[in-house]
Amino acid sequence: MKILVIAPHPDDEVLGCGGTLAKHCKQGDEIYLIIATKGYTPDWTKEYLEIRKKEIENVKKILGIKKIFFLNYPTVKLDTIPQKEINDALYKIVNQVKPDIVYIPFKGDLNKDHRILFEASLVALRPINHKCKKILAYEVLSETEWGQEIEIFKPNVYVDITDTIDIKLEAMKAYKSELKSFPHPRSLEAIKALAIKRGSEIGVKYAESFYLVREIIK
Repeated sequence: MKILVIAPHPDDEVLGCGGTLAKHCKQGDEIYLIIATKGYTPDWTKEYLEIRKKEIENVKKILGIKKIFFLNYPTVKLDTIPQKEINDALYKIVNQVKPDIVYIPFKGDLNKDHRILFEASLVALRPINHKCKKILAYEVLSETEWGQEIEIFKPNVYVDITDTIDIKLEAMKAYKSELKSFPHPRSLEAIKALAIKRGSEIGVKYAESFYLVREIIK
């Protein structure tokens, strides 16, 4: 199968579905990643931006991602880009990859980049254009739970990542520039705690949870 992840920023793919992607890799699936935005000076230093490039490359190897597509829109400024331009950019990649399963940001996340990409993803993935088997929205710590006043995340699909939680944590460690100390939600302890909580909801040790947007069963 072909798997496509649409991530607003580098690390969203790890936080949202890193364990699931590692599972796909073990099963021999092809994994593709879209990173929609990138940092810029002077908000971020040149040194930081160079470090980020190396981190992304390391995560690509850890998770077994076949190819990364960079849209290079400015981080936290997606609302300055015409919606049609974003829609078209995603559609072009979807048409090229022809994924079976697509993971997208949740529509209620606090960061507006996430919400814009959710909407653009649905446009690019309209069934009249491309009939992927399944579209799942993932949760991102410090975005999904902090955006509950916008929309509450109610997971209805779970993936047992007991065998791949260590790979998820290893991938997050590779994003050293984004990793925080506990009790920040983007800490290894918090990431593991969420996996334990989601696992307990389905009777396994560790899990990732998703909101099913659409599934086509033949």
